[in-house]
Amino acid sequence: MQTAADAGDAAARLAAVPAGHRVALVDPRFVGHVHALRLGLTDPRFPAAAVPGALTAQPEARGALMRALRRATAAVGAGAPVAGPDADADAAPEDRTVPGRIAVALEAEGTAVKRPELGSLTAAVPTDAGARAAAESARDQVDDEAVRLRSAVKAHDGFFTTYGISPYSRYIARWCARRGLTPNQVTTASLITALIAAGAAATGTRGGYVAAGILLLVSFVLDCTDGQLARYSLQYSTMGAWLDATFDRAKEYAYYAGLAIGAVRGGDDVWTLALGAMVLQACRHVVDFSFNEANHDAVANTSPTAALSDKLDSVGWTVWARRMIVLPIGERWAMIAVLTALTTPRVVFYALLVGCSLAACYTTAGRLLRSLTRKARRTDRAARALADLADSGPLAQGVAAVAPGLRGGFTAPVVALLGPLVMIGAALFLPYGSWLTVAAAAVYALLSGLAVARPLKGALDWLVPPFFRAGEYVTILVLAARSDVPHAVPAAFGLVSAVAYHHYDTVYRIRGGTGAPPQWLVRTIGGHEGRTALVAVLAAVLTHTSGFTTALTALAAAVALVVLVESIRFWVSSSAPAVHDEGELA
Repeated sequence: MQTAADAGDAAARLAAVPAGHRVALVDPRFVGHVHALRLGLTDPRFPAAAVPGALTAQPEARGALMRALRRATAAVGAGAPVAGPDADADAAPEDRTVPGRIAVALEAEGTAVKRPELGSLTAAVPTDAGARAAAESARDQVDDEAVRLRSAVKAHDGFFTTYGISPYSRYIARWCARRGLTPNQVTTASLITALIAAGAAATGTRGGYVAAGILLLVSFVLDCTDGQLARYSLQYSTMGAWLDATFDRAKEYAYYAGLAIGAVRGGDDVWTLALGAMVLQACRHVVDFSFNEANHDAVANTSPTAALSDKLDSVGWTVWARRMIVLPIGERWAMIAVLTALTTPRVVFYALLVGCSLAACYTTAGRLLRSLTRKARRTDRAARALADLADSGPLAQGVAAVAPGLRGGFTAPVVALLGPLVMIGAALFLPYGSWLTVAAAAVYALLSGLAVARPLKGALDWLVPPFFRAGEYVTILVLAARSDVPHAVPAAFGLVSAVAYHHYDTVYRIRGGTGAPPQWLVRTIGGHEGRTALVAVLAAVLTHTSGFTTALTALAAAVALVVLVESIRFWVSSSAPAVHDEGELA
């Protein structure tokens, strides 16, 4: 920390700091909470941020900061405005300090400056003794640490997490912070704990099931703690966002596999139920993702249904009831843990299938009503995101390239639904191994290409990716279950897990603003229609032979290898922004 005599001296001192370092300007008269400064000066997610009397710039904003500081120095010396006549006069009207003026100048140049919500925290630059006394009094009346602990908890969470976990997990987060532990270390501990829980469930004994249920809850406590630790210590990172996003799915699906293995050891084969639960959960998520991507930047985004939802939010108990109905991760894991300890894996999967089905019906119905009643125009960015989420491979892309765009506001989702219905119907009702199933896969590929032949800007076009996910996942499930080949369903479980990872990875790349995975990756793993057709061909060629299991296993390993290598390369080496989920309940 260095003290500058004036703005010119500050510019000279900042110029001497190595270019790769973050820098900050703080008015020496600043009065406020330490956590207010921490929020303004240490959050790594934003190139520039400010609170009254303080400004920070990361390396990517250093050039703009230096230019603004030099202009401000010259302007103040000449008695002229800092930011020019076109600047937003309301950007920071209460902050006339040098950092405040520089923040306005940065925004005038086009550099976004994050101004965190301080709530009850104090951050002020008093200009006289009375104002200083008032600021100090306001600061002393608020417990800085208590605010920091409260703000570590996610703003919108489920009932079980809010009242059953967060009241004590925030203190675990503080304990971890004081001992130098990072969120990534806690995330990894949560994964390891869940994998041990899956191993305990795989024993197939009552003691193992009880231990598995307890360990799953411990894993969830750690899962909450890692995010709270990140918010408490402002240790956001690209790697942390990726680990947090993907490990939740890995933990849950590994636990499903552990339960299925334990059930088989007890004489009850529930692999089909386990795969069905995973398929249903993954399809629920893609409905959430597609709807949000289609509508988060829609123009004129209004709806009577949304207005009714806002009114219900004003009634306290309805908020919690609606959050519990969707069976978010906290409620879901609590239910799984308790039922594992007290019942059997079959009961666990029945409860999951029923609960997730009801939740899916509730959320999807609400989103359909919103989509049909809102008057909004989809943007090109939303259409691109939906096309990326569709995961169309060479077959569908080839059809889309030569087919005329279908007219009509609802034709894309109707055609996208028709394809999976044809494919799943063939897999279910045609003789197993029939080449007519392969013909149905060709029809599915054709209809998939027609569905994405035009930009997905219709009111219900967000349904296209979920229909494709259901078509692929359910087809693999049905063909494996009908094959009567030993271990075919566990192999299918592995294949769907690998493909689902690719789809989740696509979602989080889009959320991070970096776009979907490269086209070479999508082409290499075939796209949803290519993989579906390949599984149909394998079922026809390797009918009722162990080669079908071997082929599914090899396909799962190949997809997993390609997808994981590219995903790890991207998240480790990219400069993608740290995106942490503050509102997703899934």
